[in-house]
Amino acid sequence: MNRPLLLATVLCTLATSLPAQDSRRWRAHDTERPKPRVVTPGATVGQPPSDAIVLFNGTSLDAWTGDDGKPARWTVRDGYMETAPGAGPVMTKRGFGDVQLHVEWATPTRVQGNGQGRGNSGVIIMGRYEVQVLDSYGNQTYADGQAASLYGQYPPLVNASRGPGEWQAYDIIFRRPRFAKNGKMTTPARVTVLHNGVLVQDAETLWGPTQWLQHGTWAAHADSLPLVLQDHDNPVRYRNIWLRPLGDIVRPASLASAEPAMQVPASVLRGYVGKYSTGGNEVATVHLKGNRLVLLMPGDPRDRELGLVPITRERFNLMNTFGTVTFSKEGGKQKIRLQFAEIDRTGERP
Repeated sequence: MNRPLLLATVLCTLATSLPAQDSRRWRAHDTERPKPRVVTPGATVGQPPSDAIVLFNGTSLDAWTGDDGKPARWTVRDGYMETAPGAGPVMTKRGFGDVQLHVEWATPTRVQGNGQGRGNSGVIIMGRYEVQVLDSYGNQTYADGQAASLYGQYPPLVNASRGPGEWQAYDIIFRRPRFAKNGKMTTPARVTVLHNGVLVQDAETLWGPTQWLQHGTWAAHADSLPLVLQDHDNPVRYRNIWLRPLGDIVRPASLASAEPAMQVPASVLRGYVGKYSTGGNEVATVHLKGNRLVLLMPGDPRDRELGLVPITRERFNLMNTFGTVTFSKEGGKQKIRLQFAEIDRTGERP
């Protein structure tokens, strides 16, 4: 269960975020669109990628503190940290907001207690939003309090728990709540959780902070706050904790359509209609549909028609796909050149 934590207010600078996507309107396959930066994945599943912030590598609590601001008093040995009697929770010295978080944990091998008294702890993001840690292997308790629940709000979709003493993993995608300047919540927090590789929380929208015996209400807070591991008087172990701060998701408002910059006389458009080939192989078919030229590629099983938008009398942009179609005449023959995606073809009409 999530007992109230006496956390000092911490205002930290948000860790360097991943770059947000460009908010321009892009056509499909635009070669000028910024490429994603390269991140090297971990050597094995669950190991931190190259851009991760490692919070615990099995040797030191340097990234952590007690909730009273004093050094963390959990025990570190054999590559893990473990709650200690009376030590209280531990929290990161650094604050975070939107994150991809990986945490591995294990409840005691020796089973003691039942329900919420058996291997209880919690991963509390921003000190307010808890993903429950509990020995839920053959252990009955209320659904929204078992392992991988969003405490008091959402039970996991399935119980993917391993047995007592076995190492388990959470992979959590957390999007923090957003607040207006007047303190009103504008976008609630959302949480996705994989428990031991199994999807158990699918982008769930939180109702407010997770609390025991009540529904928390939204209250404005900093964009960046510490991650907390709960001490519930059970000897729970943690290892291999890392995260990746996530930037805001900024998507194009709509697909760019390359609206026409000019009008081309219908007589000119009709002059481009026909089948084009090179070396005996069909390159494309052009026909007129209403007042617009459309292009059909050979071998397209869906017979998709690509609309052409005139830029000049001879040069056309593809309507929704980044690319150009250029018409020309050489030796009395009408020619075409297609340049888009990874295609650069020329052909002529008999």
